Amino acid sequence: MPSEPSIRRYRNWYAILLRLYPKSYRERFGEGMEQTFNDLCRERVKAERGLFSFVLWMFAETFAGIIRENLTTNIMQNKIIVRPAIGTGLILLIPLFGNLFVHGWNWPLPAFILAGTLLFGAGLTYELVARKMNNKAYRFAVGLTVGTAFVVSWVNLVRVSESENAANLMYYGVPIIGAIGAVIARFQPHGMALALFATALAQVLVPMILLFFWGIRPAPGVAVGFGGNAFFAMLFVGSALLFRRASKMQPRA
Repeated sequence: MPSEPSIRRYRNWYAILLRLYPKSYRERFGEGMEQTFNDLCRERVKAERGLFSFVLWMFAETFAGIIRENLTTNIMQNKIIVRPAIGTGLILLIPLFGNLFVHGWNWPLPAFILAGTLLFGAGLTYELVARKMNNKAYRFAVGLTVGTAFVVSWVNLVRVSESENAANLMYYGVPIIGAIGAVIARFQPHGMALALFATALAQVLVPMILLFFWGIRPAPGVAVGFGGNAFFAMLFVGSALLFRRASKMQPRA
């Protein structure tokens, strides 16, 4: 029959195995699990039932739990980065297949790097900001804001690359104004609404400044340009209204 030293030895081995759990889980449940293991071993001995097979089964079950908890912890800690990375990779498959199968679609490597950086940055921004409040209107507003800012930045990138006029760089001030306003508002919905209204105003003012104060002559597509700016401004206004709704839904102290 197993002696007391055998039980003590099994318990020491079990305590070593428990160290493989994540620290937070181990600090919360480790001592109780070790004591439970010790009590069950003693009950098996008193009942004159086999101890080795029981210990082997407990070690196997505990090891499976260790793997499960470590996977869960890693996913919870890294999902902020993993989801934007997966989304970026899936979206970049479109131009990649375009390069391979569509004639005339020829993205160079720097374009992939730049697009991936913008996409990942937009996704990461959404993850970091949207998690600050468990409110559907707030999360949708963040998504609309980040998506619109991404499209504005991408369109402006194409505009700057196709034009030698540095004045078009002013369009980058639009998302910058929104970002500064969001930081000042500490991402609270009421302040975010004001920041997005300011961003929409900036979106409307930039082409006017370029046209009337920078001395850029009207081109045949100027009406289309103003229409595009008005569309983006409306999207920013829509985001502001969603943030205002989220502010009304927020419980007051």
